[in-house]
This record gives sequence, C-alpha cells and structure tokens, in this order.
Amino acid sequence: MTDMHPARDSVDPDSPFVEIAVEVFTMLADATRVRLILAMRGGEVSVNELAERVGKSPAAVSQHLAKLRLAHLVHSRQEGNRVFYGLANPHAARLVVDALQQAAHATDSVPLGHDEPPEH
Repeated sequence: MTDMHPARDSVDPDSPFVEIAVEVFTMLADATRVRLILAMRGGEVSVNELAERVGKSPAAVSQHLAKLRLAHLVHSRQEGNRVFYGLANPHAARLVVDALQQAAHATDSVPLGHDEPPEH
C-alpha cells in the first residue's frame, strides 16, 4: 500500500507552479525561517515573542519575516505599535513538518509523528 494522495499526485511535472515551489524551498532553506514557521503554528505571534522563541534579535527576526511575507508564507497585522505574524495558510506548516519527518527518515530515526519504527 502506498501513501498516495490523489489531489497531490495529480499535479503535472510541467506545472507552472514548479518554479514557484522552488522559490518556496529556497525561502525555507534557512533554519531560522523554519523555526519561525514552526513557532507560528498555534496562531499569530508578535515579533518580540517570535524573537524569544527562536533565540534571535527582533531586528533579525523582522528581516526573516519580511522575506517570508514576500513569499506569501506569512501575513502580518499591526496592533498599535506591535506587529503580529501568522501563517498565510496551513500548507507552510505542513511543508515544514513534512520536511522534518523526511529528515528523521533520512537519519534512520523513528519519524516524528510516527508510532512505529520505519519499514525498510
């Protein structure tokens, strides 16, 4: 039995979205950005809170968030003098979690979210 998803598997390799997907992967090729995506899974978070969660300065986090916003992975909302960021859609978090699960598979660890050891 394969782990196929009809909607996902129906995407044509010649899809015009391939190049955009590459840009998304490029944007996520940074550990701080991956951590930011993970930190926003529960909802909107202020820049200062995100900075604390990922162990970076608010200025550095703001630069990463600006790039993620340009890539349409996150959205922002201002409330007074505070800016809150959240995921633009659940696909960003799913993509990052899937990548982490793939990383676990690649290291022969029990994949995150899997109860049983991987089959070989």
